[in-house]
Amino acid sequence: MTKNSKSITGKAAVAGAAIGSAAITAALLYASRKREEKKKPRNPDLPHIDPPETD
Repeated sequence: MTKNSKSITGKAAVAGAAIGSAAITAALLYASRKREEKKKPRNPDLPHIDPPETD
């Protein structure tokens, strides 16, 4: 191997690590956002309405 191919390989490894860490970060942010949405009530502005009583 020549010196040029080693430096390209090193740069590719660094770029791959950066892309991988960005993907992991994006996945964690997405998961935390979905968890927060589950905790919120669906329609907080609507009043609670009891079902009508029937015979």
